[in-house]
Amino acid sequence: MSYISKKNIIKIPKSVSLYYCDTQRMIIFANPLKHKVLLLKTKIIFENTKRIIKITRDPFGTVSNNEKKRLKAIQGTQVSLIKQLLLDMSFLFCKKLNIIGVGFRVSAVKISNFDLLHFKLGYSHYVYFKIPKNLEIFCLKANKLLIVGSSYTIVNQVAALIRSFKIPEPYKGKGIVYTTEKIILKEGKKV
Repeated sequence: MSYISKKNIIKIPKSVSLYYCDTQRMIIFANPLKHKVLLLKTKIIFENTKRIIKITRDPFGTVSNNEKKRLKAIQGTQVSLIKQLLLDMSFLFCKKLNIIGVGFRVSAVKISNFDLLHFKLGYSHYVYFKIPKNLEIFCLKANKLLIVGSSYTIVNQVAALIRSFKIPEPYKGKGIVYTTEKIILKEGKKV
């Protein structure tokens, strides 16, 4: 049995149920609304009375010397993945985007069972974005978007993808920005 430090111990919330299968090398987290599955690389110890998980460096089978050197990194990765899954199970995440610029707008459109976002961003063409099934995107106004979802990474990835359609330019600040983002404008040429 390898040494388990304090940072490799995770407390499970009461609202989340845990199922651990040693032979299949998987752990399942479930609550009344959803469930998440994680495949494991190293063994874990579950203490039911305290509702804690201890992630060890013990592999499931035999490993080579090169793999033994990487077990500490794998242990840390598993800790962060389990913490992220528990966070995703407990909260809803949201990102707000502002569309800044004259004539720049967004609207929600439904075309043959597809929910789309229709962007007018000053290009010679329109930009369409298909809304993923596991997210909710609301057009608060013609220039404000709210992205809501249960996965932190997916919400941030979609927000970054939408922002990449028109990255704010540094002279006038026109483009798609996060509401929390502060753009430092450059000074133009002086005549």
